[in-house]
Amino acid sequence: MIGLLGAGMMGEALLAGLVAAGWDPAEIRVAESRAARRDEITAKYGVITGTARAAVDGADAVLVVVKPHDVCAVLDEVSPVLDPRTLIISIAAGLTCGTLEAHLPAGQPVVRVMPNTAALVGEGMAVIAGGTAATPAHLVEAERILGAVGKTMVIQEADIDAATAVHGSGPAYLMYVAQAMIDAGVLLGLTRAAATALTAQTFVGSAKLLAESGQHPTVLKENVTSPGGTTAAALRALDDHGVAAAFYDAMERCYRRSLEIGRA
Repeated sequence: MIGLLGAGMMGEALLAGLVAAGWDPAEIRVAESRAARRDEITAKYGVITGTARAAVDGADAVLVVVKPHDVCAVLDEVSPVLDPRTLIISIAAGLTCGTLEAHLPAGQPVVRVMPNTAALVGEGMAVIAGGTAATPAHLVEAERILGAVGKTMVIQEADIDAATAVHGSGPAYLMYVAQAMIDAGVLLGLTRAAATALTAQTFVGSAKLLAESGQHPTVLKENVTSPGGTTAAALRALDDHGVAAAFYDAMERCYRRSLEIGRA
């Protein structure tokens, strides 16, 4: 049985992915503080909703998907009824395994996860790191659960903040670029619908090419860039505006902010 603490955007994405992957809704319990939201989730997915304690009681694994500033209070609330063998999987940005373990019974297995919002369409990327009591079997179980909404990668916890700067915040960077491309297309005379469709499919196809070709991005970029051609002119403009340097700076700031949140 799986307990799900929180039914916000990411909580529902995980719930939908689990159900779509064949998990029995009767074996999923969801805790949500808003009554109207509980009714909505029950009607939509056929799962049992209720209190946080009810959701974790007897659970094999518990997904903690509440806001980071609420996590410690929720863990304090449910700790008295947790089975010592229950795996706690936290998706709270910035909260270390040590912080989570401090609000749980000694020896409780904890896994820290950083997903991204592509989980909403089943194409998420999640990095996974284990706490002091987490075994390889716990990591495998976390991968199995998160695999319902995309791909997973086990890493050292010390690398999670760097990974956050790449994939956790990555969808926002790409949407920033997508918005700029769409707006530029409109400026050049395309309808917004046409510019959006062209941009979206270009992102989809390019991502698949990068993931499946096995080639370095530099090679893939050069495959599009003819000497003295249109793409060369465009890339020159991006270099003139320091776009690559801006990405380096943005991702370093994201990394440092993730570290700050973890120390708060």
